[in-house]
Parts: sequence; structure tokens; C-alpha cells
Amino acid sequence: MTQLANDNIRKSVREQYSKVAESGGSTGCCGTESSCCSETQPDAKVTSIELGYSTSDVNQVPEGANMGLGCGNPKAIASLKSGETVLDLGSGGGFDCFLAVQEVGVSAQVIGVDMTPEMVSKARANADKAGHKNIDFRLGEIEHLPVADNVVDVIISNCVINLSPEKEKVFKESFRVLKSGGRLAISDVVATADIPEEAQKDMELFTGCLSGASLIADIEAMLKDAGFCDIEIQPKDESKEFIQNWVPGSKLEDYVVSATIEAIKP
Repeated sequence: MTQLANDNIRKSVREQYSKVAESGGSTGCCGTESSCCSETQPDAKVTSIELGYSTSDVNQVPEGANMGLGCGNPKAIASLKSGETVLDLGSGGGFDCFLAVQEVGVSAQVIGVDMTPEMVSKARANADKAGHKNIDFRLGEIEHLPVADNVVDVIISNCVINLSPEKEKVFKESFRVLKSGGRLAISDVVATADIPEEAQKDMELFTGCLSGASLIADIEAMLKDAGFCDIEIQPKDESKEFIQNWVPGSKLEDYVVSATIEAIKP
């Protein structure tokens, strides 16, 4: 795929999530624009609880930080410890960053990176409202992280890497910024079978976190090539139920599921 094609994909993703940010978060979800922006879209708190967050999680973050986006709960597998530096890839309104800071404490640093200016502005406003001084939201692409080498203990991400047209670069950048012994703890959509070519070309399905998913074996190969070890990818078959609701009738739940992705930098 050419660089121009990759940039066009990023432009489409950026435009979609700009709309989500500007909606005030009340219509956020994974899925196509038509499914996300309907009047019947579930409450973000309800959606997040269905994805694996607790009632405490959804009630302790600043209003507007949780937009009901995602396909799982990366914090549940991250085993965050006090004092750790955390990086969230595709941080959106800051939901997972605000949860992470509760675990690592005020003396640690939490960094959120997002390529959508409206999302970064929203997250910064949320941090100001909550009085958090140790969360840093940065504008940037996850393929070109605005983060120094060897400074991060844990990388989290929730249903974002599937949106990248250059996933191998995302994993290499993740490896670069992690300290030795640092770890990935990611929730994402992965492919369990080859996605039909027609769906792959549908940009609405791509920006809806569906048709850009990579096969599990390919993700494992990309992680190994980046240098990671102790790789564990666990598909969640039960996720087919909520994926089916993202685009009813598309049958894409036959090709993709949510999964946890874990790996270690030696």
C-alpha cells in the first residue's frame, strides 16, 4: 500500500473520530457512522460496563471522558503498579488514562497519544476539570509516537491499532518507547478469517474498527519482528455478540472478534 493510500486512511479515521469528539461523547461507539450516530445509541456507561469495565470505573472519570468506545478493558490485563509510566495509544477523551492514573499514583506519569486534534483538546479539558497534573495528552500518530526511547513501563490501547494501515510500525514504535521488561496490554479487534475484499475496501467499515483488523498469526509475526517475546493473543468469542450490533446484518462477526494482546520487551 502506498504512503498516499495510508494517509487517506488516516484522514478518514481522523474525520470519523473528530465527529465523535464534537458530538460531546453521547454518540460514541465502535461501528459505522450510521450505527454510532443514531438516536438509539446506548449510554456510554452502559456500553463500557458491557465491555468489561466496572461501575466504579465509569463513575470515577471526568464527565465526557468515557465515550463508550472500545472493544474491551485493557486496564484489566495491565496489572498496573504504583509509580509506573503508562502510555495509551489512541487515548481519545482520556477514559483509560484517567483510570490508569488511579492505579499508578500522582508521582507517576500517564501519557495519551491521539492523532485527532479534537480528541486531544477534549482530553486536556477533561484533565483540567479533574485537576490531574501528571497526565500528558499529546497529538501524534501511533506509527510515529511523540515519546522518547525507553521511558514507558506499560502500553495500553483499546480498539485502536486495528485502525492503523501500518500496524508493523505501531509495534516497532511501541518496542522503541518501552523500557526493558516493559509490556503491552492491549484490547483490539483481530481477524479470525480472511475478511472479504469488498469489506476491506469499505472505508466506513474500516473506520468502524471492523475491516482493518489483521489476522492473529500476522499480529503475532509483527510483534516478533518488532522484538517482543512472551506474546499472548487471546480471542474473546463472546465479543461476537456486541460486534454483531456494531453493523447489524453485515456478518462481520464471522470474521473478527475482540482479543487481548500481551507481550514483553526483553
